[in-house]
Amino acid sequence: MSDLLTLKAASEALGVHPVTLRRWSESGKIRAVRTPGGHRRFPVAEVERLKNGEVPPETPLDSAFRDRTLSTTRADLKHVHADWARTENEEEREEKRMLGRRLIGLLEQFVVEPESAGPDILQEARVVARVYARGVVAAGVPLDDALRATHFFKDHILESAVVQSPDGDSDPGYRQRVFRKLNAFLNEIQIVVANAYKES
Repeated sequence: MSDLLTLKAASEALGVHPVTLRRWSESGKIRAVRTPGGHRRFPVAEVERLKNGEVPPETPLDSAFRDRTLSTTRADLKHVHADWARTENEEEREEKRMLGRRLIGLLEQFVVEPESAGPDILQEARVVARVYARGVVAAGVPLDDALRATHFFKDHILESAVVQSPDGDSDPGYRQRVFRKLNAFLNEIQIVVANAYKES
C-alpha cells in the first residue's frame, strides 16, 4: 500500500482541500481506489500526474479567500470567545478550532463548486455545525451570545471575501453570485445553532 496515499496525504501533496480532492475523484479528474473499509486511496502516480501541471486551476477565491478570511477573523474572534474559553480545557478548544477550520473549508467548496454539489456540501456543513453548536450549548453559553458570535463570523466572512477583495474591478455579476452563496451557507449555520438551543 506504499504506492497509495490517504485523502489527507494526497490533498496536502497537491495543495488542495480534501473536499476538493474528493470531488475531483468523484468527477473522474483523479483515479482513486477503495480499501476494504471503503476509504479512498490515491495512487502516487495519479498525484504526481496532477502535480506535473494537470491540476485544475484555482478559482479567484480559493487561496486568497482562505487567507483573508482566517487572518481578518481570527484575532477579533478571540475576544468574542474569550469568556467561553475560560471554561474550556485545551482539548475542547482544539476541537472547536478544528470544527471551525472544517466549516471554512466547506464554505470555500460551496462557493467554488458547481451548483449540483451544493446540497451535499451544505449537508456536511450542517453536521459539522451541529457538533460545534452542541458543544457551545453544553458549555452553558447563552443563546444570544452564540448568535452574536455567528453574526460576527458572518459579517467578517462577507467583508473579507467581498468588500476587501483585491480585485475590485471584477465582474459585478460574479461578486453578486459569490455574496449570495456565502450568505446562503452562513444562514444555514445560524439556523443549526438556533436549533441546537431549541433541542436542548
